Amino acid sequence: MARLYDSEHDAASLAQRTGSLAAFGNVRLSTLEDGAGRGMRVLDFHTGSGLQFSVLVDRAMDIGAVSHKGRAIGWHSPTGFRHPALGDYDAEQGLGWLRSFSGFLVTCGLDHVGGPEDVAADSYNDPRHSTVKHGLHGRISGTPARLTGYGEAWQGDRCILWAEGVSVQATMFGEVLHLHRRIEADLGGNTIRLTDRVVNAGFALTPHMLMYHVNLGYPIVDEGARLIAPIRDVVWASHEGAGLTAQSVGYRNCPAPQEGFAEQVWEHDLAPDARGTVAVAVVNDRLGFGLEMETRKDQLPCFYQWQNFQAGHYVMGIEPATHHAKGNQFARDRDEMIWLSAGEARNYTAHFRVLDGAAEIAKSAARIAAVHSQPDENYPQPSGNFALLYGAGANR
Repeated sequence: MARLYDSEHDAASLAQRTGSLAAFGNVRLSTLEDGAGRGMRVLDFHTGSGLQFSVLVDRAMDIGAVSHKGRAIGWHSPTGFRHPALGDYDAEQGLGWLRSFSGFLVTCGLDHVGGPEDVAADSYNDPRHSTVKHGLHGRISGTPARLTGYGEAWQGDRCILWAEGVSVQATMFGEVLHLHRRIEADLGGNTIRLTDRVVNAGFALTPHMLMYHVNLGYPIVDEGARLIAPIRDVVWASHEGAGLTAQSVGYRNCPAPQEGFAEQVWEHDLAPDARGTVAVAVVNDRLGFGLEMETRKDQLPCFYQWQNFQAGHYVMGIEPATHHAKGNQFARDRDEMIWLSAGEARNYTAHFRVLDGAAEIAKSAARIAAVHSQPDENYPQPSGNFALLYGAGANR
């Protein structure tokens, strides 16, 4: 049943109360007509619970704006949502990606995650390619999708709002990777469900890496907001060399915006529950407002926390990934790169649930703490213990 306005409804019940389901919730396709986003297709989801979000079809079906009852959840950077034709991935020593970086979900991959790197072109059938130059976080987020369907569908007494599309990352002599994405939300619901399938549609053995760059902004992220996670080990910190306390910002809580803040990245090893799922939440107790993310440990075994509390760019990222934060060459050196053979695929799921009110925050926090407690100290010393992924050289 769909719960709307404190009542339970099935399809017949709602049909009696309106001439169109769109009065309560729908998925609507539109095209941006102004500014840097002009020409970009957007799917707007309205669930009827107060949850609204936009799917950027021409940016690999990433999720842009997200809000609940008028309160923003997804982060907006100064770049805005730019049409991919304006992107220049190879510019600025591989940092051109940053000029289109904005939104709640930015997909990183499909064959590279992390900073700019040059790696061996082992998978290229071309003598001119001795190395492959990768920019920051890979190419897929700047790739338009082929939209294969969207709409609203009743399954019994449950109404599902949905969209599907395929994004292709391909080059002559190199990778041919297809990202099949489905996004769902229930009418009357407060959860976004993401299902991805990455397929090697070519015939050469191809490297594969994936990360979900999930970006939360104000008002969830504000002074005093906290990360809740089943952290069994703090593995690494990008700022360890400068001193973990140099900026007086630990991993647990968010400060107010600061001028001149330098980004910090932590890698945490998170414990899964008995079902193999990992839940993480970011909550603002003052507002009784938060977001919980759930992924699978066997699909995305690594987790990064990105802190960028610079004034004007104020954001925290929660980032499940297939590989450790040290990147592509690190994975190759340890023989733990994922290599997809012809026709081989990997599946990924992620659920994003709004926490509305103190009771929902407390329930989420208790569930996460029951799996594993997190460090009490703000500046835990990283262990440097990068767990071997998938076994030595083994594919999952």
